[in-house]
Amino acid sequence: MFAKTNTSETKQEFLDSAKAHRQQRERERHHSQSAIKIQAVVRGFLIRRSIQNEIRKDFDELMGELLDGNDDNVIKYVNAIKIYELIRRFMFVFDADKDGKRFERMSKYIIATMLLAADNNHQSPELESRQITYISVVFNKQLAVHWIQQLKTILWKCCQYLKHLKSELPHDYKQIQLYLNMLITFTSTNSWIVLKQYPQIYDPLRPVVNQLCNNVMTSLVTKGLYANLQILLIKGLMRTKPTLKKPALTAIITLALRPVIASKFNESHMNMFLLHIFSIPALVYHLNTISIDTLTVLSNEQILKRSVEILSLDQNSRILFNALEGNYALCLLANIIHLAYIEIPLNTMAANMVDFICVITKLLESCQKYVVSKQSSLTHWHPVLGWFAQNVDQGLHESLGYVKSQLQYLWSSQLIQLIFSPLFELCDKTRSQCRRDSLGSFSSGGGGGTIATPGANNFTSTKNLVNFTKSNFFRKAFEKASLSVGRGNQSLTGSQFGSSPNCRLGSPETTLVALICNLYETALNTLTQVKLDILAGLCYQDLILPNLWHFISSLGPQNGMKAFLDHLNLHTKTCAPEFQILILFCDCATHLITILDDMEMYEQQKPFTIEEMIIISSFLNNFVFKIIWNNLIDFKTMNMNNLLNSTHALLMLLYKRDSRRQFSPNDHWLIKDLKVSHFMKDLENGRKGAHMLMQKVPHIIPHKERVVLFRKYVKNEKTVLGLTESACASPHSTLITVHRSRVVEDGYQQLATLPSQSLKGVIRVKFINEQGLDEAGIDQDGVFKEFLEDTIKRVFDPSLNLFRVTTEQRLYPSPTSHIQENHLSLFEFVGKMLGKAVYEGIVVDVPFASFFLSQVLGQQQSALYSSIDELPSLDADLYKSLTYIKHYDGDITQLDLTFSIDEDCMGQIVTHELVTGGRAIPVTKETRISYIHLMAHFRMHTQIHEQTAAFIRGFRSIVNPDWLTMFSTPEFQRLISGDNTPVDLQDLRKHTKYFGGFHNNHRVIIWLWDILEKDFSQEEHKLFLKFVTSCSKQPLLGFAHLEPPFSIRCVEVSDDNDTGDTVGSVLRGFFTFRPKDPINRLPTSSTCFNLLKLPNYQKKSTLREKLRYAIASNTGFELS
Repeated sequence: MFAKTNTSETKQEFLDSAKAHRQQRERERHHSQSAIKIQAVVRGFLIRRSIQNEIRKDFDELMGELLDGNDDNVIKYVNAIKIYELIRRFMFVFDADKDGKRFERMSKYIIATMLLAADNNHQSPELESRQITYISVVFNKQLAVHWIQQLKTILWKCCQYLKHLKSELPHDYKQIQLYLNMLITFTSTNSWIVLKQYPQIYDPLRPVVNQLCNNVMTSLVTKGLYANLQILLIKGLMRTKPTLKKPALTAIITLALRPVIASKFNESHMNMFLLHIFSIPALVYHLNTISIDTLTVLSNEQILKRSVEILSLDQNSRILFNALEGNYALCLLANIIHLAYIEIPLNTMAANMVDFICVITKLLESCQKYVVSKQSSLTHWHPVLGWFAQNVDQGLHESLGYVKSQLQYLWSSQLIQLIFSPLFELCDKTRSQCRRDSLGSFSSGGGGGTIATPGANNFTSTKNLVNFTKSNFFRKAFEKASLSVGRGNQSLTGSQFGSSPNCRLGSPETTLVALICNLYETALNTLTQVKLDILAGLCYQDLILPNLWHFISSLGPQNGMKAFLDHLNLHTKTCAPEFQILILFCDCATHLITILDDMEMYEQQKPFTIEEMIIISSFLNNFVFKIIWNNLIDFKTMNMNNLLNSTHALLMLLYKRDSRRQFSPNDHWLIKDLKVSHFMKDLENGRKGAHMLMQKVPHIIPHKERVVLFRKYVKNEKTVLGLTESACASPHSTLITVHRSRVVEDGYQQLATLPSQSLKGVIRVKFINEQGLDEAGIDQDGVFKEFLEDTIKRVFDPSLNLFRVTTEQRLYPSPTSHIQENHLSLFEFVGKMLGKAVYEGIVVDVPFASFFLSQVLGQQQSALYSSIDELPSLDADLYKSLTYIKHYDGDITQLDLTFSIDEDCMGQIVTHELVTGGRAIPVTKETRISYIHLMAHFRMHTQIHEQTAAFIRGFRSIVNPDWLTMFSTPEFQRLISGDNTPVDLQDLRKHTKYFGGFHNNHRVIIWLWDILEKDFSQEEHKLFLKFVTSCSKQPLLGFAHLEPPFSIRCVEVSDDNDTGDTVGSVLRGFFTFRPKDPINRLPTSSTCFNLLKLPNYQKKSTLREKLRYAIASNTGFELS
């Protein structure tokens, strides 16, 4: 048993030992193989390094013989085959990092051989120049294929080096020139001198070498030539001061054009050219300033025309726009626009105008995709596009100044004349037709006179604006325009829109004009930071606006309004191109009219006459009304509707201008076809259209109806707040005690801190007379109207220095009101008191300057608000002076004006700077418009900003500002102070109440009304009304709404015995014996109750004399 065990153990040990020996042998074998491999690698490395060193040594030795060691000038030439073999070996071991200098020297030698002339002194005597030149190797059949491959490799290495070189470094710039020279030399045979020296040998081979160059270019393009050239251009041009000079820039553009020209402008090469080269920021700008000859090449090769043709294809444009995204699409757009501007004299775009318009529009739309309305964490500020959903790198940011200057050519006078020439041509044709028709009707006995042609005298020479308006061009353009939009719009027949078959929406001619307008509207919506520049360009020299209006008017009945309304019925999307005609007209007119002063608009009447302004305003008024009233637009997206926004903006601008200085006839702004009763009923029933109209154009209904609506709003709010008459009769109404000598002080102390809701309720007032006793009698308490009138009379007194008066005796906040303690709190209190008067319908005779009322209405927050327009209401002399500066033709610097204003402030001269450092900034011709507006803004806003804000805060705490949007500035003044129309005595008599024995048929009452009607003037009527009610103007809604009602009391009856207008009082008035005429008593009044206290005079002449004296003296109850 034990022997068996030993045998098994011995066997296991033997196996383990054999395994261990086997593993050991395996490890030794592995180590041996590894050593062999390592040795092979090391030997290979050493051999390769040795070979490389040997090759580089041979290369350096030969190049050392051929080139001067100091300046690398060629001093000796060898056979080209020898150089080919040397380069072949050198390129085999080439390392871009180590062999940069060697590659540079090699390139210099190759270029030198290509420029070698037959009589060159440096050539070896035993060799001809054709044996030396590097190109000669290609003619060796055995070496040609390998040489071509070698050339492609060398040229691609040149491209790769160009990508990494910096043009601002002198040594790098020399290398850039060298490698560009290499690429230029071997992509065209034009510089191959050897071909010219030996024409008998090489002329038959020219097609072969030309094909060789094309082959080389194709290879380079395939590998990425354009991308490398793009990098080089970006480094050299995308900076404030370009570092590429004329030779290098010319070479780059030449290289970029050669493949395009060789391929006969096929789509793929043109796409690469546009994507990599023509989208370089401000490329054309720099070519125009650095290498203008290159622009001639671009023009000769019709690059602009071909680019437009390529971009007009949807698929190409889509691919390019996606690749370029926003920033570089804008740069491509700028280059195309600039090149088009340069080529205007060459008339290259005549046949492609429609394509050009469409391409520019597409490019703008592609940029617009990245434009956002507000700042966010994902947006960046772009100096041309505003908030932009792409980052703007530093290099591009430096170039955007040049890009912006290029874009401005789009709205330059020359390009506008070129692009809008179809509009000018159509307008000229329609005017000629109108003149022929009117002459024909005159000669045939028609008495209708000539047809009005708005602004026709401005366009007598429009045919001379451009030199390409040929009928053939327009025929082709119109055909293209109709195809670009489609045939669907042509369902409207010409008979619908008048006699002209061409001027109808949907026709090719109109569609072309629509495309042009759409182009500039897209520019306005995309290039948001230069919007004012675009509008200024479109409005320049009055070329566009009068022609556009004439064109719109020619579209059919109602000056073309019916055409647009019918088109809107068919095309609910207001973004259709046809609507862009009207939108662009409104945007341009809004811009221009905003900056026109009164002399330009009312006296010079540019660009429209007053008659045209009336027609335009009527058109817009009815158009806006109808598209809202007839539900032609979607109310949910109303604020984003460009058609409504543009037409409404111009409409309201004209309305406000007319409100400030009337140019339209009375009731011009009312919609004649609108039944006010039906409209008010729809408004009450909640019809959406009616509410939209009240928000947008409340002036379409009479002012009286809007005042009724305002009073209704007040009444509804009182009901909601529990401030009805029944609620106000409760003891919760506010009671204040006021001393006659301290009306403002006591009222301020007790009311300033009251909450708005309490101020809107009933406020009862108890007066304390000068003796310190409670006033008794008819005015014992509850006389808030008297308190309000007295308070307003005192706080608006200029001597208090809270308010000042203009030369027209209109009130506005005093800039020096700060001398009053708590002056801002006082302003807020005054605002509350005036708001309370308006809220309760109490008219107060307080005339405000219209600029101040505009601010109370919030109109200064409008983008169209112009400080200079409101300035005459503050200081007419200053307005005249600033207008003089605006139109001054001489050297404005001689006026010695600076951006500052000196003011006499309580005996001290204080200088206010309109801008930071303004006292040292002179006003120049370029900055005078800014100076004018800054000056007006300072006088009307900056100086009194705090006072105005406090007043508005108080006023709006009582009166909802949304209610006031129904009124213009003059209408708001009427709401405060009553109607300025002659006093309606019949209405006053109809709503008069009598007390103390008087009645409508009483002898004294008959005399009174007879005297007022026949003996008193209209001015005396106002004095009489002011004598009784404290306001010279009648209530807006008539005397039926005078609170409290107008009353007349006979003073012979005591207040305690008064029982009202009863039968007894009437009989006493008839039969009471009066032995003596009260000739020593004057009529008096109690304005807080609108009460006339009239003695029972015995003679009509006495009544006339005493009443006239009383109203002229404004005695009130101080003198009887």
